[in-house]
Amino acid sequence: MLKLTYTETSFCLECLVQSLEEWVAQRVILALRVGQCLCVEPSTASFLLPVNLPGVEILKTLVNRHNSEIIALCGCDNECVEVTLRGYWLSNGSQDADGIFITAMSDLSYGDRSASRTEFFLYKLWQEAQQRASVMSE
Repeated sequence: MLKLTYTETSFCLECLVQSLEEWVAQRVILALRVGQCLCVEPSTASFLLPVNLPGVEILKTLVNRHNSEIIALCGCDNECVEVTLRGYWLSNGSQDADGIFITAMSDLSYGDRSASRTEFFLYKLWQEAQQRASVMSE
């Protein structure tokens, strides 16, 4: 499962081994116990990866090979490729930009408690892009 946590200024991507259903159920229980409003709705999330990042071509091949409805890639310009994921948006129901997006790709999954190779590969690409961006800004 991939979890994207959005704030007003950035987002963080995590790869979790827990199933989407288990994670949502625990989140609902937590919201009930603390008296917090929780809104869960189908949605999409997008982020950019540098086109010249090693592994982007492999990701394109994986996405094309599995013809997944969960992930799509689109070239933005000569420098970036947009990764779009289908999943669920969890928030407190307000119109704020803060919330959590979750998705699961079961195409290459090894049992229901393991992250798929595609999820983990995408996570590693995102980490590499973040490291490159932080080096460039220094």
